[in-house]
Amino acid sequence: MDWQLALSGLLIGTLVGLTGMGGGSLMTPLLIFAFGFNPSVAIGTDIFHGAAFKTVGAIRHRTLGTVHARLSGWMFLASAPMSLVGVAVATWVKNRYGDDTGDLLGVILGGALVLGGLGLLAKSAIGHTERPDAPFLLENKHRWAAVTIGFFGGLIVGLTSVGTGVFFGLTLLVLFPLRTAIVVGTDIFHAAALLWVAGMGHFVAGNVDLGAAGWLLLGSVPGVLIGSQFTVRLPDKALRLALSSVLVASGAKLLEVPAANAVVIAVLAAGAVAVAWTLVGASRASARAAAAEGTTRTDVP
Repeated sequence: MDWQLALSGLLIGTLVGLTGMGGGSLMTPLLIFAFGFNPSVAIGTDIFHGAAFKTVGAIRHRTLGTVHARLSGWMFLASAPMSLVGVAVATWVKNRYGDDTGDLLGVILGGALVLGGLGLLAKSAIGHTERPDAPFLLENKHRWAAVTIGFFGGLIVGLTSVGTGVFFGLTLLVLFPLRTAIVVGTDIFHAAALLWVAGMGHFVAGNVDLGAAGWLLLGSVPGVLIGSQFTVRLPDKALRLALSSVLVASGAKLLEVPAANAVVIAVLAAGAVAVAWTLVGASRASARAAAAEGTTRTDVP
């Protein structure tokens, strides 16, 4: 089982480095259904592992210049304490009612992810306006929005391990005038700090399998480095298509739809094809632009 954990970490780490999403949404169900982990231990192990490997991704994105640190800090102001509240509530619910309530939360969040992914996909298909490259300066309304996002997102993460990418990433994408690469980097940077808080809470509560977390890190650390390297090279539309496919696949897994594994594979494959098609189109457009520029220069006496 050890090498399978490392391979799972590599695949999901690459996905997180590329999109900022899919870590908890896919890893926690994977630990439960594929490896037979107890749900509470799967959540705690995933959060603890996510803290370590997203720290690597955060450092990498910071060096690439794709992090808005001030925005991340305002979210963390509320998300850190609320994640501990979520851990406490999850532990209390587990002791009193078992894992049924956690399953219900997963269903609710899964439905929200599918709807959010389809909405983002529709927005990408209908049209997309490129975000400006100019620095984004925070105003009071942005600070309040960031704190509000952190309040609710931190609670969700502490309860379910899901949300550092799918919740924060989507809300950042919708609410703030940032390029998608900046959204991904800021989301991972904030998630690294938040998951250390929630992860230590789960560690103290006895919900962390350190051996499994170590094998996951063996794959996810190089994976997140590989994925983050390609984030700055992809056009915004390609990244949005990738994000939407991850959201839908994550939601389908949490909802446990019929033939969930096949649905997840199909959705991710379709997203990969759409991204590849977008990249081919962008490459052809760049080649035509370069050829036209070369022709223009040749015609100049």
